[in-house]
Amino acid sequence: MMIDETRNRDTVLVVDDTPDTLGFLTDALEQAGITVLVAIDGEGALTLLDQITPDLVLMDAIMPGMDGFETCRRLKRINHLAHLPVIFMTGLSETQHVLEGLQAGGVDYVTKPIVVDELIARIHVHLANARATQSARIALDATGRFLLTIDEEGRLLWCTPQATKLLSGLGEPGTMSLPPAISSALDALKRGKSVTAPTVSLVIAGRTLEFSYLSAIGPNEYLFRLTETGAGKEEIFLKQYLSLTMREAEVLIWIAKGKSNRDISEILGISPRTVNKHLEQIFTKLGVENRASAAALAVRALSARG
Repeated sequence: MMIDETRNRDTVLVVDDTPDTLGFLTDALEQAGITVLVAIDGEGALTLLDQITPDLVLMDAIMPGMDGFETCRRLKRINHLAHLPVIFMTGLSETQHVLEGLQAGGVDYVTKPIVVDELIARIHVHLANARATQSARIALDATGRFLLTIDEEGRLLWCTPQATKLLSGLGEPGTMSLPPAISSALDALKRGKSVTAPTVSLVIAGRTLEFSYLSAIGPNEYLFRLTETGAGKEEIFLKQYLSLTMREAEVLIWIAKGKSNRDISEILGISPRTVNKHLEQIFTKLGVENRASAAALAVRALSARG
């Protein structure tokens, strides 16, 4: 049986406007068992990326027209490309470009003239890191948790499907973006500037979202938990009408919507044990014995409000 040796080959997009550099890098990478794609400018790279997604991008920092930094920034704004590791190539005398490249979303840089062995080693390290990160994200997606990551500049890098639903419609359509108010709040949390509480709550487009900083998971990636506290009109009404706390009203709303205790704990960002405690208080205050009766009472109350 014939084995397709190219099936598991990594693919690298090389973006450089110099033919000699492109030829040199193509030969070196192909000899290392890497499939090479080529673009001679930033516009060409983005056009190619519309059609195929490589495993890594090797980007010249300075090119005519759209330079590598702007190309990287645009790439990182595209949902399905934001995860791609970008390594910048810069001249020995262009050390100021290193910081600019990292701020644009790059993960590393190599200096020209390029040392092939060093370049290949860096590529393999970042490919391995990208695969590990992607595997972790797939695992987190499967748990249904509300998690997201941002970079040092407050740009949204990734979020689980559940968090995507909560954030939908808040940023620019079709992009991995957050409203400035959220970006600023998350930046303050990760830098420890929010000293009054470990979380921050924001009202955006009539929705109350709560963000909790969890940890740094990379040199330029920060992990947060997101919950929607649900302090909307229905919760406020039930709180006042049934003499409940706001959290009890939130739990009751989700009970009325048929959610399990586990679902409610994920939605509200609290433990299942805490959900049970709130339910006990709800049953006592409403004079009912089970969740079905509590849900029915909540539905009747909401239906009867003027």
